Amino acid sequence: MTPPRRRKATRPARAQQPRPPTSRARRAPVIDILVDSALWRPRRGVRLLLRRATAEAATALAAKPAELAIVLTDDAAIRRLNRTWRGKDEPTNVLAFPTQSGSNGVQRFIGDIVIAYETLAREAAAERKPFGHHLAHLAVHGFLHLSGHNHATDDEAAAMEGLEIAILARLRIPNPYAAYDRRS
Repeated sequence: MTPPRRRKATRPARAQQPRPPTSRARRAPVIDILVDSALWRPRRGVRLLLRRATAEAATALAAKPAELAIVLTDDAAIRRLNRTWRGKDEPTNVLAFPTQSGSNGVQRFIGDIVIAYETLAREAAAERKPFGHHLAHLAVHGFLHLSGHNHATDDEAAAMEGLEIAILARLRIPNPYAAYDRRS
């Protein structure tokens, strides 16, 4: 009896190795976008814009990989949140709820950003800005809060505004503070 012939080992075709992600791709946060109000449904491109704005903010801050949620809601819901968590019984454009949770491996949950449709639309119209520009600004503003930035003092406000202006410029969105002064 002859031993079975050994087949010549064939090497699999060399698969192209995927390129390592760019620094921007590594820093882009994982975002869960929740639409909590039907007012947002007719708006096209909102999810992409929110992802681009927060990715640009994360890149500008050289942020570690992160996870966050963005809730798109209405004035009634944000008013309840504002009353409960800040003691202000009025709607606002954006609220940020940072978390102190630890790392869960590669990513960590940094918090929630809540944006109110009616207030955003009203402010954009009053300031003669495109809706999308103001939305991107609020997303960046919320992300900066989740990353530890604040505007409680004039110095903090100036620093945070400078970051917002620089991040939005990278998205080709004009300075949101040029036409008006929010502090007055």
